[in-house]
Amino acid sequence: MAATKIVVRNDGSLRVEGDFEMVDQADKPFGLGGRTAVSLCRCGHSATKPFCDGAHKRINFQSVIEAHDLPPAPPKP
Repeated sequence: MAATKIVVRNDGSLRVEGDFEMVDQADKPFGLGGRTAVSLCRCGHSATKPFCDGAHKRINFQSVIEAHDLPPAPPKP
């Protein structure tokens, strides 16, 4: 079992649960206030990006995702 679980919510956010660290592009960590779960915005309308603030409900964001396999990764040169 993985230490981190990411749940893709239909018509909503990405829920990240477990043991994880979140950093920005410059590798600066986000202060998560001791949380072991956060929801990340998928709709692009959150006022608290990258975190979800529920804006997807207000704008009627729709995206149904079903799990599927990726093709094999290309070989590294």
